[in-house]
Amino acid sequence: MKDCCTPKSGAYDLAVIGAGSAGFSAAITAAEAGARVALIGNGTIGGTCVNVGCVPSKALIRAVESLHHARAASRFDGIEAEARVADWAAPVAQKQALVEELRVAKYADVLPQHENIDYIEGRARFDGGGRLTVNGAAFPATKVVIATGSRPHVPAIPGIETVDALDSTSALEMDELPASMLALGAGYIGVELAQLFARAGVEVTLISRRGVLPEAEPEVSEALEGYLSEEGIRLARVTGYESVTREGDTVRLTTTDGDTFDAERLLLATGRVPNSDGLNLGAAGIETDDHCGIVVDAQMRTANPKVWAAGDVTGRDQFVYMAAYGAKLAARNAVAEEARSYDNATMPWVVFSDPQVAGVGLSEAQALAAGHEVVTSVLPLDAVPRALAARDTRGLIKLVAEAGSKRLLGAQILAPEGADSIQTAAMALKAGLTYEELGDTIMPYLTTVEGLKLAAQTFEKDVAALSCCAG
Repeated sequence: MKDCCTPKSGAYDLAVIGAGSAGFSAAITAAEAGARVALIGNGTIGGTCVNVGCVPSKALIRAVESLHHARAASRFDGIEAEARVADWAAPVAQKQALVEELRVAKYADVLPQHENIDYIEGRARFDGGGRLTVNGAAFPATKVVIATGSRPHVPAIPGIETVDALDSTSALEMDELPASMLALGAGYIGVELAQLFARAGVEVTLISRRGVLPEAEPEVSEALEGYLSEEGIRLARVTGYESVTREGDTVRLTTTDGDTFDAERLLLATGRVPNSDGLNLGAAGIETDDHCGIVVDAQMRTANPKVWAAGDVTGRDQFVYMAAYGAKLAARNAVAEEARSYDNATMPWVVFSDPQVAGVGLSEAQALAAGHEVVTSVLPLDAVPRALAARDTRGLIKLVAEAGSKRLLGAQILAPEGADSIQTAAMALKAGLTYEELGDTIMPYLTTVEGLKLAAQTFEKDVAALSCCAG
């Protein structure tokens, strides 16, 4: 780590603000292109994903899956199993050990391998003249990439600051489980955490204004809502939130409908907010949108021609792999003067619920809104041999295609092993395949991905009339 000072040989070619996945991607990409880079971090190195997001949440989700598998073992004749949480602090500690291991291996230990990257601990912002500063001192850099990430959103509900509400960070740090929990928000964070804690033995009420995974296909949202309910999660749809109070050991949420919900803890899972405040962006001529995301063009450039931005701070595609992708483009465009464009047309996304939800491309509603004449195929998982063999037919596969050309436009999968299959659909969309071509593709029998082949055939065939592997 270096002090905040002027490098001996003059200004850095690039200053990267933020030392998370996007920041590291930008810094390494620029360094590999021959640039002298300052990576400016403020706080724990590694950003959201490794420290408080993807890694800790998925580690604990996997832990409680073992509980579910034991409880569901009776679906196989002659099999009995039991499982319980004996010491919740133990998997939490194990999770934290993994976080610290990956933080070192994938972040701290990576920096020394790049001689032309200087890591500088400090708070970066633009001064009144639009010049970059770190810890209040002028910082010389020819160009800048902003990659400061995001943080949990706190909804403006009267009383919210008085009830010690949990967010996606603090919820994963609890070493004792509450008896009950209200989870506010049923997007991907709310769904994942609600199911995680319900499986660990917490009485969970999942409350939302737009239903479960409102951006997913309606068939997927409806089915997943049913599966969550079957696991004992109480689901409530409300029009708004009136107030939240604490009475002793109980948090009470009152809605604008006049309903009240009580629990020991309140979990906020109402989205994330870009970390764009505190940078004094206006002084540098950098614009933000209505949701505080930094506005960038297709080449990741802001309204300031010397400043680019990437990752969650832009407010779009808040996935770690898209942050790294966008940051790589921003860095190359900045230091190599290229004009690479951001393309999320075949961006896969995953919700680590159980069944998992994964998608790519356009939903039916999005395709119609874009002016396409569409046809769809919906295949229940009980038509997929893998699901039958596993005696777990929860889920479905939906494909969207253009009516005339038969070109695939989108896919969504709801299946216990659905996440690992969505990349096949992404590659099909990227290649411009028709559903006929996907249906003719050779796929291994007794795999979840074979369901994509069957769903493609379902556009024009009754798959129930086909023998195994027929196609």
